[in-house]
Amino acid sequence: MGTKVALTRDMVAYELYLYDKIKGYELIGILPERRKDPKRITKESVLKWGRTVLGDSGDNKNIIFKQMVIDDITHQVFDVNTYSNY
Repeated sequence: MGTKVALTRDMVAYELYLYDKIKGYELIGILPERRKDPKRITKESVLKWGRTVLGDSGDNKNIIFKQMVIDDITHQVFDVNTYSNY
């Protein structure tokens, strides 16, 4: 009768920002990554989500995002990469 240990998986999420020449970077949303197949996770697929959130209300070419990893146990956030659309 051993103790069962739950396996944890760090959560990946993306912070999306829109760059405005006057206001600077504005957070437009946080996208938690739920796809299981890593081949489907591309820079373009994340930016597409950002463009969908903005709709026609913003300049879709000035979107950047930061990939983050959130530790399941400590909930500490680690910045992994920053990508831009310009």
